[in-house]
This record gives sequence, C-alpha cells and structure tokens, in this order.
Amino acid sequence: MDTTLQDPLVGQVLDGRYRVDARIAVGGMATVYRALDTRLDRVLALKVMHPTLAADGSFVERFIREAKSVARLAHPNVVQVFDQGTDGSYVYLAMEYIAGCTLRDVLRERGALQPRAALDILEPVLAALGAAHRAGFVHRDMKPENVLIGDDGRVKVADFGLVRSVDTVTSTTGAVLGTVSYLAPEQIEQGTADPRVDVYACGVVLYEMLTGDKPHSGDSPAQILYKHIHEDVPPPSALVPGLAGGLDELVASATARTPEGRPQDAAALLGQVLRTRAALSAEQLDALPPQALTDGHDNAEDRTSVIPRSLTVPRPLPVNDDDGDAGADHTTRLATPPVPERRRGRSRRLVVTVLAAVLVVFGVGAGVWYINSGQFTKVPPLLTRTEAQARQRLHAAGLDVKQVKREYSDTVDRGKVVRTDPGPGARIRDNDSVTLVVSLGPETVNVPDVAGQPLDKARARLKADGLEPGMVSREFSDDVAKGSVIGTTPGAGTKRHSGSAIAITVSKGSPVDVPDVTGEDLDSARQDLTDAGLKVKVAPDRVNSEYDKGQVARQSPGDGSQAAEGDTVTLTLSKGPEMVEVPDVTGDSVDDAHKALEGAGFKVDEDRGLLGLFGDTVKKQSVEGGDTAPKGSTITITIR
Repeated sequence: MDTTLQDPLVGQVLDGRYRVDARIAVGGMATVYRALDTRLDRVLALKVMHPTLAADGSFVERFIREAKSVARLAHPNVVQVFDQGTDGSYVYLAMEYIAGCTLRDVLRERGALQPRAALDILEPVLAALGAAHRAGFVHRDMKPENVLIGDDGRVKVADFGLVRSVDTVTSTTGAVLGTVSYLAPEQIEQGTADPRVDVYACGVVLYEMLTGDKPHSGDSPAQILYKHIHEDVPPPSALVPGLAGGLDELVASATARTPEGRPQDAAALLGQVLRTRAALSAEQLDALPPQALTDGHDNAEDRTSVIPRSLTVPRPLPVNDDDGDAGADHTTRLATPPVPERRRGRSRRLVVTVLAAVLVVFGVGAGVWYINSGQFTKVPPLLTRTEAQARQRLHAAGLDVKQVKREYSDTVDRGKVVRTDPGPGARIRDNDSVTLVVSLGPETVNVPDVAGQPLDKARARLKADGLEPGMVSREFSDDVAKGSVIGTTPGAGTKRHSGSAIAITVSKGSPVDVPDVTGEDLDSARQDLTDAGLKVKVAPDRVNSEYDKGQVARQSPGDGSQAAEGDTVTLTLSKGPEMVEVPDVTGDSVDDAHKALEGAGFKVDEDRGLLGLFGDTVKKQSVEGGDTAPKGSTITITIR
C-alpha cells in the first residue's frame, strides 16, 4: 500500500510554490518529501518539521537560524539548502534533491566494500566536512544514513547541523541504536561537540565500510555507549584478515578515544586518507571483502601467481673443485679410480662449457628481467607534498617532470600536489616524465552587488560570477520593491571561495496589517481581507468553536500580524460550538460545583444576592443538570 496516500501534505502546494508529490522518508524531527518548485520548474526535496516541534518557538527559531547559516556553506559534496519558509503550522526547508540511495542502503545490500570503494566514498565525505569545519560548523550526527550516493555516482552529505537530537542516549529504538554507534566518547561523557567528533564518526563509518559491521554492539544503547568510552575500536583486519595495515592505522587514528589523539578536523583526516591511499598497492586497494571470497568461485584467474626462482633459472650442477669437494653442496666425494690426464682435461673443458652455459642462462635471464622489469618503475606517492619535494622524489626515482599544471583546490594547501598523471603506483618506464598538478589554494571571487535587482536576475549574476545562489529569506521593506533583492549575506564586495552559496534577502514590499475577521461570516471576512490587499484560502477542515456554524473560527496569520501585499490568509470555519452535558450541581457546595462545571468545560458565574452573601450551597443553576450547553459557555449558579 502506498503510504503517501495517507499523508495530508501529498498533493498540496506549500507557500503557494512547492507542490508536494511524494513522501521520501520520515525521521524523528521532520518528514522529507519530493516536491516541485512551480516557479523554477525544478524537482527538490522538501523537509517539513513535525507540527509538534513547530509549536516550539525557540526550536523553530534555531532551526531557521542554522538553516540560514548552512545555506551559505557551498560545497559540491554538501546537500544544498535553497529556501526556508512557513505555511500555517508547517515549517520547511527546500533542499537539493538527490536521486539515488544512502550509504546505509549500500551496506545493507552489499555488506563490506573493497578498500578502494570505501576510500572513494570517504574522501568526498571528508571534503564536505572539512569545508563545514572551516566555516565553523560541526555536523554532530555523521552516519551512513546521512551519506547520499547519487545515481550519477556523486557523494553528498546531508543534515548539516540543522537539529541536535535531544533523546539520542535514552531512546531504545533501532534508529537510535544506529546513532549511538557513531558517538565520540566526549559527546557521551561531556556533551561536547567540536570537529573531532565528526572525525571519530567518520572513523567508525570507515570501519563499517571495510568490515560490513559496526565496531561496538550490544543489547541496549547503554552497552554500546559504555564500549565507546572504555574500549578502542578494533582494527578492521581483525574481522577481515588481509586488509592493509595502513587501513588499520587510519581507523585507529580517527577513532582515538581522546580527542587529542585524533586529527584536528576532517581536512586533516582527508590528508591522512590521501597519504594512506597513495601508499597502498592496487592489490591492497582491490582486496575482495569477505562475502566475495565465499561465493564458491575459485578466482584462480584473478590472482597473481609468484613463480619460484628455481623454476625460472636452471640451477648449475655441482662442480668438483680441486680439493675433491662438491662445490655446490660440499658433499664428501667417495674414493674413485684415478682419472687419466686426457679425461681430466676433457672434464675441465666440460666444466668450462657448463659454466659458460650457466652464465649464458643467467645472462639471458637477466636480459629478460631487464626487458620486463628493469626498464620500468612506479610513480611514487606525491600527494600533498610541495612542488620542490615532488620534483626531488621523482628525480630520485629516475623520472622527470613533464609539466606543472595549477588548479584551485578547497582541500589541498596552495603549492602542494593535488594529483599526478600518471597517478601514484602507476607502472612507467625509466626516465619517463610525470605531470604534476599543484594547488592554487581555494579560488576566491568578489560577491557582486545585486541589490535592487529582481531575484531571477540576481541569481543569474551570482552564477555568472562563479557563486551559488543560496537560501532566500524575505523581509518587509518600504524602500525596495516587492520581489527585488534587499541585499546578500555576505555583502557585496566580500571575497568568497568560488562555488560558495550566497544567501539572498528579498523584499516582501511594504507590510500590510492583517485585520481580525474571527467571528465574521465567510463572505464578510473575504471582503475585509481582499480590501487589505490579501488573498484568502479556506482550510478544508472545520472545527468546533464558540462561533456559530459557518463563521470564521480562526485565521493564520492572526490579528496583529503583518503580511506582504498578496500574501494568503488561511481561514478555518466553525462547525458551531461543541454541545456538552451539564452536570447537576444543585445542593452541592460552591467549591464542588465549580470543580464539576469547570471540569466539564464550562465557565462559572455566581449569583449570591443579599441572601447568599454568607451561603455555601447551590440552590439553582441556569442550565439544569442533564441538559446540554455549548462547551465554554457560562453556567450561573445561585447560592443561598
């Protein structure tokens, strides 16, 4: 059964712009939908906060504040935030839609990955986190569920610090068991979270990719948390024999139990990952995970065999020396009849012939070795080394520098090698040349001045200058026309990395005071709102209220609010008051009567008169017990 059919948001248009097409996922704090931006005609992901959390003003304020900050974090491996807004009780984020799956889906389906695949996923994750750490963000909830792998192979990290889980430790759901598996010890003990908690989580994710299993397990979250604090993450080779030692060292470094023992942030860990990869051979990178070794296939043709030297070069026969010993193995020679001189000379010639043959064989063998191996060498690992260091290592390996190219890089410092062509470990002829690609550091551009321009033109200008239009927020302005840009964050003239997201503030025009139309009939309310320059939307559901059936029970936004001209006010109509049976309180004390009537949902008024000034007994009630009256209405009790 399609559960999206039961979701009231599917098929609706939020904020007059985002058409909700399908539900993708449900989390503890929000639901994610696939939606269409009807203005720009593009598919995106809409993350809608659960209404129970949306009622908490401070939570919503923090959600919006952090969303604005994350929108300025532009990186090709970060899921981009485009917009944020509210529609009635719905608070939402409009985000980049990634068609594909999560790393959790991959691990669930395939189990352990080859080291090359695991590093191919880890490196863009660390690049994204490194950009976040430099911008002052800590993800705090890194796990395979937050690593998205697109159908085109792109790897992106989602949920950058938008919300912090409030019950991660105490809940016992399966989702939380997944979360506690990646918590750093200091998160558990002190509740602190700096970039090194993300480094720890990435180390655990790497372990899981290499082994197909989490490093710590238990029957409850408490057991897992205890192990994180008191036990080291085991080396992955303990579960997958044959894994390279460098991978064990990488996991151990990232998951050190004390923060001081880990790389200081994701960028530092990325550098360590690149160095580890460069030091691994192709065989080590392509080592088959455990499940691939037990599929019944011999793999004999896939393995590289080592042929013993004794089978490649004929061993010379033992040659008798002048002392009578067998020169090859020094075995004592048995006494033999004397050898005639002529035979002795022939024997010596035979020895010379055999030695010559042996030398020829060795010479031919050496020639074959030289042709097959001696003319070749491997490109040494040069990543993150300075250009001078790279040249020195190439010259030491008998190689030349063909040319030096330079390009911008967000992850490699200026002046250091980004990559080589051919790459590290590649087989290359002696005295051949290698191309070095050296980092220029991050590319920076000036933020253009787009104030006063329509939003679509401002976005186009930012893209033309190498920047990404970020989240759009809207504010009232008496000076800037509705729909035009008030300003950007960061402001015009600020230098930013190429590709950075620039938040845009757009004018909602002059504010309009929203009139109070509660208690009015629909036609009258519609007219009042239209006269104020506002649009009207009627909610499909009606509610009980103190107002008569068909009158406006409530409105959003309410009285005293301000809206932009052309904004929509949602009206909820009344289906009349709820009728409730009135308790019989005649003869009760005044206190008991109050408790009974107020408990049933009524207000209470007292009529004491002159005779009831000192009385405490109810003699009469305005609506007799057993009859019904509108909930919330007033019942008058007469006291004597």
